[in-house]
Amino acid sequence: MSGPESPPEIDEELYSRQLYVLGHKAMQKMAAAAVLVSGMKGLGVEISKNIILAGVKSVTVHDETNAQWNDLSSQFYLSEKDVGQNRAVISRRHLAKLNSYVPVLDYTERLSESFLSTFQVVVLTNSPLEEQLRISDFCHANDICFVLADTKGLAGQLFCDFGEHFVAYDPSEAEPVSAAILHITQGNPGVLTVAYDDEQGQNHRFEDGDWVMFTEVEGMTELNGLQPQPIRVKGENSLEIGDTSSFSPYSCGGVITQVKMPQNYSFESLRVSRTDPKIKTSDMGKLAHYHTLHMAFWALHLFQSEMQRLPKPRNQADADKMVELAQTLSMGQESLQEDLIRTFAYGCTGDLNPLNAFIGAQAAQEVLKATSGKFTPLDQWLYFDAFECLPEEEHGVRLTADDCVPRDNRYDGQIAIFGADFQEQLGKQQYFMVGAGAIGCELLKNFAMIGLAAGEGGNITVTDMDTIEYSNLNRQFLFRPQDVSKSKSEVAAAAIKSMNPNVNVTAEQNQVGPDTEHFYGDDFFLGLDGVASALDSFEAREYVGKKCVQYLKPLLDSGTHGTKGHVQVYVPFLTESYGQAQEVDKKEYPLCTLRHFPSTIQHTIQWARNQFEHLFKVTADSVNKFLRDPTYLEAREGEALESLEHVRISLQEKPRNWKDCVTWARRLWEHLFSRDIQQLLYNYPPEHKTSFGLPFWSGLKRCPQPLDFDCRNATHMTFIVAASRLFAQTHGLHVKEDKAAAFQVLLDLHLPPFQPCQGVHIPLTDQEIQDSQDAAVQGRLPELRWELTKLKRELEKNINLTSDLMEPIYFEKDNACHLDFIATVANLRAENYRIPPADKLQVQKIAGGIIPAIATTTAAVAGLVCLELYKLVWQHRQLSSYRSTFLRLSEPLLNRFHPQAPPETYKYHQKTWSCWDRIEVPGFDAEGEEITLRALCDHIQREHGLVLQMLLYGAAILYAAFLEEKDRQERLSYRLTELVHQTTGESVSQECRLLVFSIICDEEEEESDIPPVHVWLQPTKSKE
Repeated sequence: MSGPESPPEIDEELYSRQLYVLGHKAMQKMAAAAVLVSGMKGLGVEISKNIILAGVKSVTVHDETNAQWNDLSSQFYLSEKDVGQNRAVISRRHLAKLNSYVPVLDYTERLSESFLSTFQVVVLTNSPLEEQLRISDFCHANDICFVLADTKGLAGQLFCDFGEHFVAYDPSEAEPVSAAILHITQGNPGVLTVAYDDEQGQNHRFEDGDWVMFTEVEGMTELNGLQPQPIRVKGENSLEIGDTSSFSPYSCGGVITQVKMPQNYSFESLRVSRTDPKIKTSDMGKLAHYHTLHMAFWALHLFQSEMQRLPKPRNQADADKMVELAQTLSMGQESLQEDLIRTFAYGCTGDLNPLNAFIGAQAAQEVLKATSGKFTPLDQWLYFDAFECLPEEEHGVRLTADDCVPRDNRYDGQIAIFGADFQEQLGKQQYFMVGAGAIGCELLKNFAMIGLAAGEGGNITVTDMDTIEYSNLNRQFLFRPQDVSKSKSEVAAAAIKSMNPNVNVTAEQNQVGPDTEHFYGDDFFLGLDGVASALDSFEAREYVGKKCVQYLKPLLDSGTHGTKGHVQVYVPFLTESYGQAQEVDKKEYPLCTLRHFPSTIQHTIQWARNQFEHLFKVTADSVNKFLRDPTYLEAREGEALESLEHVRISLQEKPRNWKDCVTWARRLWEHLFSRDIQQLLYNYPPEHKTSFGLPFWSGLKRCPQPLDFDCRNATHMTFIVAASRLFAQTHGLHVKEDKAAAFQVLLDLHLPPFQPCQGVHIPLTDQEIQDSQDAAVQGRLPELRWELTKLKRELEKNINLTSDLMEPIYFEKDNACHLDFIATVANLRAENYRIPPADKLQVQKIAGGIIPAIATTTAAVAGLVCLELYKLVWQHRQLSSYRSTFLRLSEPLLNRFHPQAPPETYKYHQKTWSCWDRIEVPGFDAEGEEITLRALCDHIQREHGLVLQMLLYGAAILYAAFLEEKDRQERLSYRLTELVHQTTGESVSQECRLLVFSIICDEEEEESDIPPVHVWLQPTKSKE
């Protein structure tokens, strides 16, 4: 009899970013689940694509019907030549290429109960009501998770039924809360006091009802190892933890950690839930709105059953019949919003790619929850609409039935909602797509489907300087294994051309920034209709945002982090601009915490990262600078002592062979994990008290313990080998690694016993560390010059020391040796301080600053971006028409709100301006001559009443009232381009259309708060 089946192996390199979101256990459960997706129109293929990328066991795609013209507006795997062929068969050919670990099958027959019983999850799209009820009943009775998804025009619905006894084993995406313990009382209930978290700048983050466990508690040791216990919040730094009256008195130490407890859910079947729906919404004020949509979808099924078709676009009679059917279904029990039903009916024959992308991502995430038990499932209905994408009738645009009649082309599904004229406008758009990674791939696919830049005069310029990596394939779905190492932008552009041959797209590999303004200058930006940013760098996004303000172009910005995502739209003069963003994921830890008092694995990983930087990069850089110019340290006395120590040690320890490298690594191990700790404990022994008589080692300060080296310990040996390799590399030593020889070196090596440095004081704060270092440098400056001279003489005598420069090593998050070093250093340091170790994947994430990512969030965000794009093409003028969105698919949570209006950015005397305002000046006079500085000053005073006191071009002062009279008069006579060249040395190119200046108009103020001055040197090509 065979034993239990072992969990499937997970390809960590392929799924690395997703593993940070879901974890190994959840992915192993997913990899054992077979999924059926029925309906291969645009919504069905979106769901299938996301599930396949995620890595379930298998996906079967089902459809009994053939492709039609209106499928092409959303179904990205169908083309004109596929019209008339079965959707599932065609789709499978493409979907099967997405993930080699996931077999994809097609099925074209009626879904029988015997066939349905082979799946763990069944997803229905584009199904009639009778089919939905039949399959839902069977799935509910047989513990098969059931998901229903549908989109009609600008509205979508999602329903989940995971049975009566579904368990979410890990319902929350948040990391478990943890805190150091200061004190615990004996009582019923016992009161636990937590330490204030200086790094977070806050007290504990526990909530009533949380379950917790205790570790490392001294004295009241009965708490250690207890099963999870519920707590109640008593105060900002105290918790009630249950009955501790019979426990031993608390002594010191300990950590309290939140435990995620499984949550049980009971779902009703579709038949039951349909009549009394539980609708998920973050805005209770819209509940009546969503109830009306619920009835509209139900009425639509009745309409189709009776009329054998969908309501015709913009048909008043069909809309009235839909209202009548919905009222009949509600039987007067609730008030329906009739105008909403009519709006729904006008466009429900349409099929929009962006809406399918969003609802498809939500549905796929629910499938992943069903198969993995990870995150909170939808309970049970979700409705979404984007009717604000329709034209603003206040501005005279009214769609008619003739506008929306089918044209027998690939955009019929979109024309049915927005009309043919709008489709033509979409084709003329010129857009700049910055980034072709995960979000970029999804956006480009959406652009191709909606026909953006697919007409005469339209174009999408996509730029990305990166090449494709294997780990990209898990979520950047336009790429295939054979594309690895190729340009992201070029492969993505070719992929969307195959989806829609009419789309005009230009692929480039340029970074967007000051160094590429010769590519993306005045002509380029002025010719754009808008910019879409899909960047993972806040610095790059901020630069793009400033360019959009400068050239008055709308910006569509989006980003993801795990299951969290955001979409924001910035419209000139209507919304605020892209703000100053801070890179919140790069956390700075206090130096003294990293050096002496780590309390989390994040601390030890950052410390390990610092060690890597110091040992293999900074040291090599210092040595190379000294070897090239031994006098460079003499001019930098304030920094010379530490740099000199790097130089001296590195040159004297230059290895000749593998044995020398191993010896160096072994001494480094002793220094980092034994002797430094022994020195710390010599100064502050375990029983040390503070000046207040309290234990020094308590709260966040963990008392460390030195480690003993053991060459039979795998972690110790991995450190030795990795450190030896890196040390050899920095010295340009090409040695054949011999682990057996390394082992022998370690056995033969004898290190002298530890002798504490009795005069050494270990500073306890960052400022004390800096003061101590400054004092040491100042005190040693006389001998420093002597040491420099001695070292230079030694170098002259021993030419072998200066024969080669060192090789600085830059950390690479995917380099196995680099990761081995940082992982072992972090975990050995953690062992010093009794901190639970991290696995290599966690080390890679933290040390490499990797952002967790999953395909579902990316697809959802990209769909929402394109809904805002529709509004920009319509040129909506009302702030209330636009939406900014923050979502969290793990809950699921969707928060949509109006963008902020632009604040008053500039204010001078009684006048205010927004960030979008500027003072525009023609650069040529009536005779066609370029204006002088005097003419500029006269124009600004005449047109705006501002007397210019200072003119700046970037940081350069071109003119100032404080200059001598002769100099001022000379500058006033210069042409502007001549003045720029004379002052800065820059030559203004003939292609330059725009000069941007800053002005100051008040002698008493260092800076006048006035908008920039834009001088137009040539007629603009900006679109009307």
